[in-house]
Amino acid sequence: MLKGIFANYLSFYFIGIGGVSMSSLAKFLFSQGKKVEGSDIIDSVFTDELRNLGIRVSIGEFRESIKDFDVIVYTDAVRENDVQLCEAKKLGKPMLSRGQLLYEISNNFKAVIAVSGCHGKTTCTSMLAHVLKAANKKFGAHIGGRDLAFGNYFCNGFDYFITEACEFKKNFLKLRPDIAVILSSRADHLECYGSEEELKKCYADFAESASVKVSLYGDINVGGLTFGFDKNADYSARHICEENGRYSFTVYEGDCELGKICLNVYGKHNILNALAATAVARSAQIAFKHIQKGLSDFKGVERRFENIGNINGAVCIADYAHHPDEIRASLRAAKKITTGKLFVVFQPHTYSRTKNLFGKFVAVLSSLNNLLIYRTYAAREYYDDAGSALTLSQSVKKSSYGDSEQDIKDFILKASAQDTVLFLGAGDIYDIAKAAIKSLS
Repeated sequence: MLKGIFANYLSFYFIGIGGVSMSSLAKFLFSQGKKVEGSDIIDSVFTDELRNLGIRVSIGEFRESIKDFDVIVYTDAVRENDVQLCEAKKLGKPMLSRGQLLYEISNNFKAVIAVSGCHGKTTCTSMLAHVLKAANKKFGAHIGGRDLAFGNYFCNGFDYFITEACEFKKNFLKLRPDIAVILSSRADHLECYGSEEELKKCYADFAESASVKVSLYGDINVGGLTFGFDKNADYSARHICEENGRYSFTVYEGDCELGKICLNVYGKHNILNALAATAVARSAQIAFKHIQKGLSDFKGVERRFENIGNINGAVCIADYAHHPDEIRASLRAAKKITTGKLFVVFQPHTYSRTKNLFGKFVAVLSSLNNLLIYRTYAAREYYDDAGSALTLSQSVKKSSYGDSEQDIKDFILKASAQDTVLFLGAGDIYDIAKAAIKSLS
């Protein structure tokens, strides 16, 4: 039996239910016997999953009334003039933002593990889910992507709750985790924070309530446990080996050797995600043998360096990277597995991020010889020429600009055997890429 607000309300309507995070929360409430319905502007793989569970989802601008529901849940992407949002306000309905609902759900678990950071949240959260599963723990997992085994939601008990802690609009400050993880405090969402100093302060505030704090060594000082490549970190990786883009390494807890980890996902950056997961698990008294197994069982997350097909014998990879640091890590991983040419299609995610980090985007993309910059995924924002994909393309030498699926097809058809085609971005580029590949196969 759920406690808190859930003891008083039986039905929940989600405005913007089709997103990865919202659909996960909807699945949780539905699994606990609550009546759940929702709406969104377009269909997605997540709306299909919800319907398959028996959750009714409506699509389009003109949707049914929400008057018969106890509580209205809305995502930050919903605009103020949304029909259902306005109706909910007029009716005086209890309303919860996605972040507020996440907090209320987390209160039903004995211990909350919240993973924050500029990049790696989904991967680290999924890794922790596999570790807890290997250790036979009772837990719930709210994942900001589709883990290849768990999807975006899993729950077999209420001892632990693993969740991503989203920095957008300071949502992560709504959580009160027992274990707070900060993977990286690099600049992002500056349209919300105004400065890197304010962003770092909010990371520190996020960690303040936690009894266990886990952070990247040398990144931000919040006390507690640290992880990193530096041997002075509380959890470090040594004797690192790479084979075809996958890594194995020995984990040290201080100066004590714990054992070897073999990852089944690409990219050196995932060593850091695994070390963070190890630090969390050890703080929860989980034996290293379970950590080894869980991290070995982790096969990846959809859109995190995922193989989505091939063109003319060239392998096609999709990666969620949309921040300059993430792009750099993804490019590094792609080059490790490429013997021919590397073709990159990058879709900027929001005008504000592109504008705020413009110089860093130009720097990381300028090293590429075969680059198509695809039209910006605006998400919640309105057009801003200073942060547009076209403006970015004009500043990156040897790049071209595209705004149609045909442009993508023409570009990737230049690839051949031994080449790699890499699709980067957090917007609709994933679905566009898969459709383009399918039509050319």
